[in-house]
Parts: sequence; structure tokens; C-alpha cells
Amino acid sequence: MFGTRTVYVLGATGFALLVAGCGNSTSSHSPEMTMSTTSGAAMRTDFDDADVSFLQMMYPHHAQAVAMAQLVPSRSQNQQVVALAAAIRDAQAPEMERMSALLRGFGKPAPATGGHAMPDISDMPGMSTTPGMMPDADMAKLRALSGPEFDRAWLQMMIDHHSGAITMANDELAHGSNADSKALAQSIVTAQQSEIDRMRTMLGS
Repeated sequence: MFGTRTVYVLGATGFALLVAGCGNSTSSHSPEMTMSTTSGAAMRTDFDDADVSFLQMMYPHHAQAVAMAQLVPSRSQNQQVVALAAAIRDAQAPEMERMSALLRGFGKPAPATGGHAMPDISDMPGMSTTPGMMPDADMAKLRALSGPEFDRAWLQMMIDHHSGAITMANDELAHGSNADSKALAQSIVTAQQSEIDRMRTMLGS
């Protein structure tokens, strides 16, 4: 189906785990869930800085994948690509809701979830070094393509994007303490590695 020439070799490198919005979480927390009350609202304390960073950085990463998936129906005639894009959109949009809910439970800033449009990440620390995050210029090039050329570029970009998500998820598994965040990270590793294998097969056929 596709040639083996790589159209894009993209993806961020040199990932540095950034801690965002963790001013009142200065020490490791017990895996046992405890509760504290702030302004009358019960909040979880069974999390650490790694959990917060993972959720705050993975949300815009997922949002970009959803935005990429939304490009497919109007640009691709390949039903395998169309079906894969729909599966990615349908899986990652609900995961964004879970991330926001967890952050709210931790008493941390949660991204807006309305519409799942790509959020403005220009002022968010670390986005330029988030693994797999596509630069605006590459997204613009992708939007300008159609047909088989679009399919090849989209698959390669999504492979890079998924690889970055797996890197972040594995970091959460190694350093996070919240059971819900780690369960989400494990599901991301499992699902996105399977999709990477599928996309590599599609590119090589």
C-alpha cells in the first residue's frame, strides 16, 4: 500500500519531566488514599508530582492526536486509515476527560474539556520538549496534503506521536504513585503500542 520511504521523521527528543502546578505537593504521598479539606471540598492526597505532570502534559498530547484524527475523513480515501483515526479519536477523547477529573480531584488545574479542540499550548512549559508533540509547522503541512501522500505522512506522524505518549506513560509507571493515574498510563502503553504495530504494517504493505 505504501512505500517504505519515511516522509517525516518527527518527534521531540530530550524529554525533561516538568512539574506543573505542584506548589503544595512537596513530598511523596502514601499509596493509601487520604483526604484533606480545602474550602469545604474534599480533595485527594494520594498522588505525587509525577502524577500531576503526567496528566497535565498528556492532556494536550492527547488533544493533538484527536485533532490529527479529525483531519482524516476529509483527506483520506483509505478505509484502514479512516477506521484507525476513528478508533484513536474515540479512545483518546474519553481519556482526556479522565485526566481532567483526576486533576480536579487532586486540587490541580485541569484543562478545559469542551469540544476536545486542540488547546492553546503555546504558553505551557515543556510542550516544546514533550515526546512526540508535533510542531505547528508540521501540522500545517499535514493539513495541506490529501490522498496517499496524506496517508503516509499521517501514519508516520502518528507513530512518532504514539511513541512519545508511551515514553511519558512509562515514566509515570516508574515514578508516579497514584493508582488511577498509573492504570491510565498502562492502558496508554498497551493500546498505543498495538496501534503502532498496526500502523507500521500499513506503511510497509
